[in-house]
Formats: sequence, structure tokens, C-alpha cells
Amino acid sequence: MPSSPASTLRSDPREEAVYNEGLAVKSVEEVADIVDPRIRPEDIPDDEQVDESLTRQFSDLVHHRDHHHRSDIEKQPPDATDPIYVDFEKGDPRNPANFTRTRKWVITFCACFFTGLLAAAASTYNSGFPSMTRDLNCTTFQATIGLAVYALGFGLVPLVTASFSEEFGRQPLYIFSAIGFALMHLMVALAKNIQTVIVARFLAGAFGSTGSTMVGGTVADIWAPHERGLPMSIFAVAAIAASGLGPAATGWVEQNPHLEWRWIQWISLIITGTYALTIPILMKETRSAVLLTRLAKKLRKETGNHRYRARAEDERGSLRTLIMVSCTRPIILLVTEPAVLSFSLWIGFAWGIFYGMIESISPIFKTLHHFNSGQVGLVFLSMTIGCLFGFLMNLYQERLYQKYFPVRGPEARLYCACVAGVMFPAGLFIYAWCSFTFIYWIGLAVGIVVFMCALFIMYLAVFSYLADCYGPFASSALAGQSLCRNLAGMAFPLFSQQMYHRLTYKWSSTLLALIAVLMIPIPLVLFLYGPAIRKRSKFASRVM
Repeated sequence: MPSSPASTLRSDPREEAVYNEGLAVKSVEEVADIVDPRIRPEDIPDDEQVDESLTRQFSDLVHHRDHHHRSDIEKQPPDATDPIYVDFEKGDPRNPANFTRTRKWVITFCACFFTGLLAAAASTYNSGFPSMTRDLNCTTFQATIGLAVYALGFGLVPLVTASFSEEFGRQPLYIFSAIGFALMHLMVALAKNIQTVIVARFLAGAFGSTGSTMVGGTVADIWAPHERGLPMSIFAVAAIAASGLGPAATGWVEQNPHLEWRWIQWISLIITGTYALTIPILMKETRSAVLLTRLAKKLRKETGNHRYRARAEDERGSLRTLIMVSCTRPIILLVTEPAVLSFSLWIGFAWGIFYGMIESISPIFKTLHHFNSGQVGLVFLSMTIGCLFGFLMNLYQERLYQKYFPVRGPEARLYCACVAGVMFPAGLFIYAWCSFTFIYWIGLAVGIVVFMCALFIMYLAVFSYLADCYGPFASSALAGQSLCRNLAGMAFPLFSQQMYHRLTYKWSSTLLALIAVLMIPIPLVLFLYGPAIRKRSKFASRVM
């Protein structure tokens, strides 16, 4: 009978290091970490490849050099060449899942604060349009492009960064992204023309995308599924409610002739720069596969035994494999996974309307009710109020989830999402048919509240459900839906004003509401048939 890896190691005194490190050693069948199902046996790196730097692998790829040592190793006995996978012992405090609750909450709030900064930056930018168009001698449509490309950066960049965070760690990306995001506020504040503003806004969205797609993965790293309800709710509040809080303050900054649009950016720079300085102190690495990879490298160096590795290192057999796995995974999940695709279309349409609403609230209220910039800024608080109602509804959703999870699994996340599917068009209908000068402005605000309440529930359901279904691949799944969502967010502001002008406010919103009605069955279908759909999935079936 063949000996287990653990028994083999105990017979070799040189391998005491692995026990001194407090790690477990396992075979491939025993290890808990999951790798991409597209990884073939021949893609798994051998003992030499596993320690090769990316620089050398890139050089080999450019010069078409292959590795010739694999065949020599394959001739050796299996027990001498089979990898030995390291894993955390049960209860190991180094495992992010075993962090103290205090540390978990500090990491969660730190990550969600970044999300709030990004959401606020989307809408505070619009508050400065009057003075920006005057100072830069540009049109309102040109300024609106800055909002659209911000969403474009959010959608495109996570296709790379989300998967790389799963390979190389969350913390470095948070630090790099926060610094880059802060510098883009500086670039906008110093801009001398609208072209510079547009470029800076795209780069701001690119850097800031980390705070949108990676936070869901961070929450999934440290919180068990039954504990994620409140952390994900806080994330959703930061992602959506901050869009209303920001303009409530910056509307008055724009009103002050000594401040105006440049000081909106300077204030954002001060806040974001301060936050970036706190990340190395407050944020810890939460990707367990990355931590195990570091420990495995340390063991290989100390013992000279290159058989040690983390399961995640099997995805890095070559640079070609790494790029194939990391850069294509979000797209693969988006186009091949029905749950990701359907939810992406649903939340994408709603998110596009949301961005269009951010861009159109100011002209609607100024045209119909003669509001000034400060008053319009206060109207944005109705977005925050809608999110708070959504948060309260989610407390009930969490009770339903705790009660029905043993029976329904991840689909227990979708009870309130089915209700939100109806509230979504209802809010748009209210918004449409209260857009008359003889109807008090509070009617429009009520429509915004109902719509934002539905959007909050939808957004939270998408992130929570996909995080539960795709586990280690959560950031990639969320990056896929982020692409769809933010492409819609880019497109809607570019045509919303023209649409409102040609169809009028009431018929434009009515058209959007009718399309939303057609999407009502999406959460219901996933609620009823989700387990069968996940069972056929290459990715989700590995997490079940």
C-alpha cells in the first residue's frame, strides 16, 4: 500500500520544517483549494517551472524556448515527482477565513470605504459641469463623456486585474489602485482642457475598478457564506448610496464662486490620498491561495525539496497558461455561465439607467422646477434614502436566507431579488408620470427612491449570489458582470439627454420601464432552477 505524503515526510528529518511551519501536507485529492477546470494535467508545472520567475518565462515565450527537463523528471518514480500540496491546518490563524472578527470588520470597512469613494466620484464629477464647461470652453456633452469613460474603465480593466488578484493577491492591487485613483483627481484638478479631463476620468475608472469588483472577492475570502449578508449589504450601501451623498455636498461647492469644479477634485484628492496611506496598515492579504504560495516557496527554499507547492501554483505552469487562465476567465464565465450572463444583463440594464439618471437629474429638476445646483445636490439624497430602504429590506432577506439556506442553498439569496424585479419597473413608471410641471417635485423623488431601493437589492443579490456560487472564482465572475454593467453605464449617459429631448421625460422613462418588465422573470428562473443550472456548470459545480 503506498504511503501518504505525510508519512513519507515524517521519515525524512530534513522535512521537519513543514511541521515547524504549522502546515498540513496533502495529496491533490485532499487539498481544499480549487483550480481552474480548464487546467490539463500537462499544464501543471514541474519542480523547476514552479520556481521560475515571470521574467524568465516571458523571455522563453518570446524566444520560443521550451522546457526540456520535464521528460527527465517524468522518468523518475511517481512518489519522487508527485507534488506535495501544503494547506492550512484547521483553525490556523494565518488562514484569512480564521481571522478575528475585529480584523475581518476592519478589512471589510476599509475595502467598502474605497467602494464609496469610487461611487461618489461618479456623481460628484457631474456637479461641476456648469463651471467646468465655462472654464474649459467645452460643451455639456463633452463633459458627459468624462462620466461615460469612467464607467468604461470600470468595465474593461477588471477583466485582467480581478483574475490577477486571485493569482497574486488583493493587497498590492488595493494599494496600487488607490494611489492611481488619487493621482487622477490631481490630473483633473489641474486640467487645462476637456481632453485631459476625459483621459483622467478613464484612468480613474481603470484604477478605481478594484474597489468595485474585488471587494466582493475580499468579502468571500474572509466571511463564510452564512456570515456574508451584512458585509455585502455594507458593500452595496457604499457602492450605491455614496452616489447620492457625494452630490449633496459638492452641489454647494459648485455654488461657491471661490471653489467650483476644481475644488470638487481637490477635496476628493485629499480624502483619497489619506485613505491610500491607511491601506498598508489596515488591509491584510485575504487571498488564502496567495498566502499558501508564499509559504510553499519558503518551504522549498528552506528544505531544498521542490515538490512542495500550493494548489494555486498549478495554474502557473507557464506564462502562456497563466495568461490564458487569468485574462480569459471573466469572459469565459460571462459567456458560458447562464447565471452570470442573465444576472449581468439584468443588473447591466438597471446600472445603465442609474448612470443615465445621475446625468439627467440635474437638467430635469432645473427645467421642471427651476432648482439651482445646491438644491439639485440635495435631490440626490433621494438615492441614498432608497438605498437605506433597500438595506432594511435586506435585513429581512437575511432572515429568509438563514432559514432556507439548508434547503435552497445559494438560491435563498434571491427572495427579495424577485420582489425587486417588480419594483424596478414600478419606480421607473412613477418617475415617468410625475415628470410634469404641475406635479410637485416630491413625486419624482419618490420614483427615484423606489428605483434605488430595487437597484440596491438587485446589486446585492447579484454580488452575494455569484460569490456563493463561484467561491474561489468570485472575483472573475463579478468582473464578467462588471463588464456588462459598466458598458451599459458608459452608453446610457451618451444618449439619455437626446432620448429625453426627442421622446419627452415621461415617454423615455416609460420605454425603459417596459423593457424592465420583460426582465422580471430573470431572478425567478434562477430561484427555481438555479441548482440544476449550477450542476451543469464547470466552475460552479466544483464549489457545490
